[in-house]
Order: sequence, then C-alpha cells, then structure tokens
Amino acid sequence: MNLYLIALLPPQTIREEVKSLKMEMRDRFDASHALKSPAHLTLFMPIKRRGEEEGEINRCLNDIANNQSAFQVELNGFDCFPPRVLFIKVVDHQPIIRLRNAMISHLIEKLNFSPREIGLRFHPHLTIATRDLTEEAFHRAWPEFKKRTYTSEFKVDKISLLKHNGKNWEVFTESLFKPPQFI
Repeated sequence: MNLYLIALLPPQTIREEVKSLKMEMRDRFDASHALKSPAHLTLFMPIKRRGEEEGEINRCLNDIANNQSAFQVELNGFDCFPPRVLFIKVVDHQPIIRLRNAMISHLIEKLNFSPREIGLRFHPHLTIATRDLTEEAFHRAWPEFKKRTYTSEFKVDKISLLKHNGKNWEVFTESLFKPPQFI
C-alpha cells in the first residue's frame, strides 16, 4: 500500500518562503516534521491505496479538475491549533471549501473513499510546524508568530497528488483546471 495526499500547492516562490519558515521552526524550536512535505493546502488527509489504483486516482482527479475554474488564495498572518500546530492563515476559505465539496461525491463514487477518508473537520492552512512541536516550544513560538506579518497570494489552477516515498511527500501528479473561456 502507498500513501497519497490530495492537496493544493502554491507556486515555488511561496513554497520556498514557507520552507524557510519551517527551517526556522526546526532550528529554533526543534520542530522539523513539517519539512517532510512541500507547502500545501490539504484537501483530504492521507489515504492508503495500492499502486495499481494510481491510474484511477489520476483519472478521477483529472475529471474533477476539468470542471473547475482557477481561483485566488490570499494568505495573511499566522494562526495555530494549540498546543502543537502553527500555520499561515488563508483569508477566504470558501473557494477551497467549494472545491473540496465538489470533489467529495467523485471520491466516494469513483475511488470508494470512506467517511473517515473524507473527514469532517476542514480548515485550510499552510502548516509551518506540527506533530513534533512540543507544548513548551509551542508556548515560546506562538507569542512571537502571532505578532509577525506574512502576506502573499496565488492562483490555484490545479489539484496535486502527493505520494509518500517512505521519508517525505513528493508531488506525484497534477491535474490542471479547465482553461479560461474567452469569448
């Protein structure tokens, strides 16, 4: 069984900015787990599937993407899920939630996603520290990060499928949204 993650990735420039924040968390607060993946907005938590199912997963994501229009994501500031997670805030969750909701029936019908794989809780964000951030380090880091500024924005025009290689998450495939219609 392989481990896959369905996500939205910002452009490389933002990924590098977020990576430097993750490296700061590693160096200053001994929290390196977030460095195992590129900066991303998780649409669905990791799923386990056989390698033979990759073609069907790609077809399903392509079908979904072909019916989606690009949208903007604005990032502004930091937030947290106490006592272990720090992240960059997404200003408007609605376009991401709409995309995720549009995906759910496809994933259930075509890929047999279970209710657990769909998940109930959903809060779009770009993680900079998670899991190995101790509670003590969280209480040192959060007062500083809640005062910091970070702003950026990017266009979402594809769904990314990441695959775990045993150590890290890597971009496996990308499904492009439909091209803009010109009249």
